[in-house]
Amino acid sequence: MKQEDRIPLLVVVGPTASGKTGLSIRLAKTLDGEIISADSMQTYREMSVGTAKPTPEEQEGIPHHLIDVLELSESFSVAQYVEQAREAICEIQGRSKLPIVVGGTGLYVNALVDHISFSPAASDETLREELRALAQEQGNAAVLEILRKIDPETASGLHENNLGRVIRAIEVYRTTGITMSEQVRRSREEPSPYDLCMIGLNYEDRSVLYDRIGQRVDQMLRDGLLEEARRVLNSPLSVTAAQAIGYKELRGYFDGTCSLEEATKNIKRETRRYAKRQLTWFRRDQRIQWILCDREGSGEAVARRALEIVDQWRERMNEGEEAPK
Repeated sequence: MKQEDRIPLLVVVGPTASGKTGLSIRLAKTLDGEIISADSMQTYREMSVGTAKPTPEEQEGIPHHLIDVLELSESFSVAQYVEQAREAICEIQGRSKLPIVVGGTGLYVNALVDHISFSPAASDETLREELRALAQEQGNAAVLEILRKIDPETASGLHENNLGRVIRAIEVYRTTGITMSEQVRRSREEPSPYDLCMIGLNYEDRSVLYDRIGQRVDQMLRDGLLEEARRVLNSPLSVTAAQAIGYKELRGYFDGTCSLEEATKNIKRETRRYAKRQLTWFRRDQRIQWILCDREGSGEAVARRALEIVDQWRERMNEGEEAPK
């Protein structure tokens, strides 16, 4: 694909609580853009407080796509995300706006920007039930170990708690005879249609990020997380929705087996662990230009640095240079 035919796509990634939402809205207002969420949990309508979904007021009139699109009982595959995100990008570009992908679900981001296509592998509900039963009896790690023996490359990028995707990767191999990692390799032979600018947010002092996570959880509780979590946990949940941090950790409190203080500590601990996994994922991508938010010192300074990166990207596009690999 010729350079001039590529679709400009700005991507903002980073760990949870790093400030992606605030920065992306600033960028969208300055650059005349619209935002496409790459957060696997913000897709669910009933999960708002616990997923730090931007409120209508926080969105400041900027259109947001792929949030509030699913019921709690609905599953949502990476392939479905990519299909809907591509449609949103084309619609936004058609309005002469800049598409801005924002989120911390690394698998969603990479599948989209690398133009990965997914085999329409047949489903095997019997296999799925067997693997779910195994997870119940022996733990999620036992299912991940099955995948590790089949497809160690894919297994290395998945956490055992991401049971739905672990099961899907096993299912793909069992129904097609081709591993997920091999399918990804084959699909990457077709070049991406996007001219990318990828910005990552992080903190030089990890304790600053962890403090932000703690403060966010405390604010969620003040904003009504308990009431929301009670409704969520009393609803039929898909495998994906059931893994959302901030809800399952409160089940013990509702059941009377732990205190609210203990449940809150569990939410903060699991969120910190998730942030570490996000950073591990994104650090592998050499295209990401990182901004250390604590070094910049303020949201305004972070936004200025991000706009400098965007200006350099636009200059390169105007000069017809190839996007960095």
